[in-house]
Amino acid sequence: MAVIDKLEQTLASLEGVSSDLKTFSFDTKDQQMKQVFSQLSEQTKNIAQTLKTRIDFVKSEEPQYREK
Repeated sequence: MAVIDKLEQTLASLEGVSSDLKTFSFDTKDQQMKQVFSQLSEQTKNIAQTLKTRIDFVKSEEPQYREK
């Protein structure tokens, strides 16, 4: 599997985890856990955004990954 494929797969996983954590924050009645899940969701979203930036950079630098 190419590096770009692994990066994109990881990005998709991170986006899914962020979404799951946000759902957990909505589903729990415990206010402390609501806050924890929400914070974790935001942190995961930030990590995903950083990875997206890296993917964009790799695509711009590596001709074989440029979209046509």
